[in-house]
Amino acid sequence: MKSFGKTIKIFLVDGEPNGRMTCELSNWTGKAFKIPRKKIKVSSDRPELENTGIYILFGRSDKSENKELAYIGEAECIYKRLTQHLSAKDFWNEAIVFVSKDENLNKAHIKYLESRLYEIAIRVKRYDLDNGNIPPRPVISESDQAEMEEFLENIKLLVNTLGFKIFEDLRENSQSLEDEINNTFYISAVRGANGKGQLTNEGFVVLKNSQIANSPAKSFP
Repeated sequence: MKSFGKTIKIFLVDGEPNGRMTCELSNWTGKAFKIPRKKIKVSSDRPELENTGIYILFGRSDKSENKELAYIGEAECIYKRLTQHLSAKDFWNEAIVFVSKDENLNKAHIKYLESRLYEIAIRVKRYDLDNGNIPPRPVISESDQAEMEEFLENIKLLVNTLGFKIFEDLRENSQSLEDEINNTFYISAVRGANGKGQLTNEGFVVLKNSQIANSPAKSFP
């Protein structure tokens, strides 16, 4: 499927780069908010946060210094739920919220989105998740499911654009078989190296089950 260019409109609510911001995508009914933890209480001035929506809390994991931690949730009143998390969860320092500008997201929709986002984050394995339970996926109509899958793709795009790669695969899933073959590099050496990897937008990724030589060459600096 051909990819088309997209226009994203970012508005700095507080006039500062590290403050609150809204994020909108052209021809999309959704709207994103990026809110620092310290700005949650003053966000009562945003009527959109009284709506039904999806939210993701971002912070650092206590289990690993280098691993980031997230919590994926849904609420019928986003602002109320975020203020509850100020005392209930200590790890997070930023939240990203998604609501619908036409207020067409219902409880079943947001629970579907929560479940799908959780599945993707678990599969990608970039973040530890603070969710205690696996969010169940509700049964919704075929047309609603198609609409939510489109909404989901835009959530993934904007979350990535805002600097969080929680839903982003290390490798491109959209490349053709020919591109997959041409973009894969191989190494095989007598000292035991037997691996393959691919160039990505984030650098070179060594693929699963690759083997490294168990001793360095004399020329290794």
